[in-house]
Amino acid sequence: MKLRRSLLPLVAAALIAAACGGEDPAAPVGDETDDTAAADETDETDDGEADAEADGTETEGDDDVLRVAFVYVGPVGDAGWTFRHDVGRQDLEEALGDGVETTFLENVPEGAESERVFEDLARQGNDLIFGTSFGYGDQMVAVSEQYPDVVFEHATGYQTTDNLGTYFGAVEESRYLEGMAAGAATESNQIGYVAAFPIPEVVRGINAYTLGAREVNPDATVQVIWTSTWYDPEVEGQAAESLLDAGADVIGMHQDSPAPGQAAEAADAYWTGYHSDMEEFAPNAWLTASVWDWGPYYISTAESVIDGSWESREYYGDMTDGIFDIAPFGPSVGDETQSEIEARRQEILDGDFAPFTGPIDDQDGDERVADGESMDLGALLSFDWFVEGVVGQIE
Repeated sequence: MKLRRSLLPLVAAALIAAACGGEDPAAPVGDETDDTAAADETDETDDGEADAEADGTETEGDDDVLRVAFVYVGPVGDAGWTFRHDVGRQDLEEALGDGVETTFLENVPEGAESERVFEDLARQGNDLIFGTSFGYGDQMVAVSEQYPDVVFEHATGYQTTDNLGTYFGAVEESRYLEGMAAGAATESNQIGYVAAFPIPEVVRGINAYTLGAREVNPDATVQVIWTSTWYDPEVEGQAAESLLDAGADVIGMHQDSPAPGQAAEAADAYWTGYHSDMEEFAPNAWLTASVWDWGPYYISTAESVIDGSWESREYYGDMTDGIFDIAPFGPSVGDETQSEIEARRQEILDGDFAPFTGPIDDQDGDERVADGESMDLGALLSFDWFVEGVVGQIE
C-alpha cells in the first residue's frame, strides 16, 4: 500500500472543526467536565498541521510515515470509552515513534453526518482510519468502498468489506465478574443498570452481568434504564438516581461518564464502572469495572498495514489477549468475594469457563441455551433477548 501524504484543504478543515467543536449544536454529547479532564494533554492535530490547514496549503511528508486517524463519538476527557481509545492512540505513537502520525476527531455524531468526516479523512491521505462507535457502521462501509487503498477499522461493528475490518472483545467475560461483585454487594437484591442503547453489544453486557450477579446471589435482579446516550453526565446521573430511589443499592452501567457512580456515592450505594478504572470519581461506592486496553491492537494493526500483511477480519479478542480485564477491587469487596471472582477469572483465562454456557433461560423462563452448550459468536453478536433476572425491555 502506498502511503500518501497530504493535508486537508481549508474546506475540509472547516468541516472537521464543526464535527469536533463544542459549539456545534448538532453534536449529541456533552462538553468535557472538570471531573473528566484525564486526557487534557492530548492534541487534536499534530504540530504544524493546523497551520497548514488554515492557509489552505498542502504539505508533502515522508512516504515512510503511516498516517492514522481516529474518529471518536465523545470527548477524550470522558474518563471512559473515548478516553481509553485515545490512550491507545498515544500508545501507538509511543511504540512506532517517527514511523506514524496520528490525528483524532472528537464528538463526531453517529449516522449520516459522520460519512463526510470519514470521506474527507480518506480523500486527504490517511492510510488507516479507526471509527470507534457502533453508529458509524453504514457510513464506514460506504466510504471504504469508495477508497479501496485506505484501511478502515470499525470498533464494535459487524459489517466488513475488502478494506474494512471490525474489532471488539468478549468483554462479557469481565462483565460477568463485575456482576459477581454487584451480586455479593447488594442487600436489597435490586441492582440498577444505566444502559446506553439497546444494541447487541449493550444487551450482551447486561446479560453477562446479570448471570454473574445471580451466580453468587440467585435472588438478585437487574433493573435496566435506557438513556439513549453514550456520554451525557446529567442524563446518566439522573437515570442512576431514579434507580436508587426505586430501591437499588448497587449501580451498574454501560455509559462513558462516571456520573452513575457519583450518584451511587451520594446515596451511600455501590457501583461498578465501565471502560476504565473510575474509582477516583466515587471511591466509597467503587466495587470494580471492566477496563479496556486498546493500545496493543492499534499497534499490531498499524504494523500490519506497514508491512502489507493486513487483511479484513472480525476481531473479537478475549481476556487472554489482554484487550480488557477487570479493574482493582474497591475496599467494600470482601476477601471471600474477591477470591470467588479471581477463581472465575482464572477459569476464563484457562478456557474452562464461558459466561454464556447453558442452561440459560430468558425473562419468560424459556430455555435459550441448553445445559453444557455455549453460544457461538454469531449468536453473541446478535443478542436481542434478556436473560432471567433482568427487569426491563429491549426497546
